[in-house]
Amino acid sequence: MTADSSILPVRLLSVGDAAWTVEFGSAIDPAIHGRVLGFCSLLDTLSGDGRLEGVVEWVPTFRSVTVHFRPEQADAMALRDLLGELAGKSGILSAAGCRWHIPVCFDADCAPDLADVAAAKGLTPEAVVQLLTDSVFSVYMLGFLPGFPYLGGVPEVLDMPRLASPRKVVPARSIAIAGRMCAAYPWESPGGWRLLGRTPIRLFDAANARRPALLAPGDQVVWEAIDSAAYAEIDRECAAGSFDLASLMREGGA
Repeated sequence: MTADSSILPVRLLSVGDAAWTVEFGSAIDPAIHGRVLGFCSLLDTLSGDGRLEGVVEWVPTFRSVTVHFRPEQADAMALRDLLGELAGKSGILSAAGCRWHIPVCFDADCAPDLADVAAAKGLTPEAVVQLLTDSVFSVYMLGFLPGFPYLGGVPEVLDMPRLASPRKVVPARSIAIAGRMCAAYPWESPGGWRLLGRTPIRLFDAANARRPALLAPGDQVVWEAIDSAAYAEIDRECAAGSFDLASLMREGGA
């Protein structure tokens, strides 16, 4: 754990009569998120052993985990005590999930803000792409849209504010940055992040009951540059359901 002052004692907060939120800190910080991942790992173990009766699900964020339960099946106060005990025991995990190597097209029609970001930083567009593809991004949480990943790991030199005026339409599967965060839009939507590329990979599949969102907290992502022809081919395969997503995945962050 770092000695950062943002790392605070654990807090348990009631969220109505059917959820508890366990807070591990007050900032976006790798050590804090490591505690979140460690806590979720303990919950996974207890759930697998049948020791979380009445618990429906838990939702990790940058700095906390909200545990939802059925009040008619779980004793709220007993669950609070258990969560507090687990939070005290949870260690720090890093790269607990998979490492995904996801193809991205950085051609101008897929990256409308790439040239502007490069100019603002005194770089060439090719240098910006190199910085992005050389980085390993960590999935902190999902939010905003189903399957929308918030990724840490943007190089400091690429720190850019959001657009002053958000776009009304961001194309689905756009790769974007804002501040030191990166994201990928699973769906067409409004958005104010700076668009630097687009992936043909579907980031959310409602038909996949086991894992509808491609990425999960604890995963890592490496963007791999492809040209427009490769993008079109992978896009066709994804649309037909014939693309092998397992080919993008490396277990355990390897």
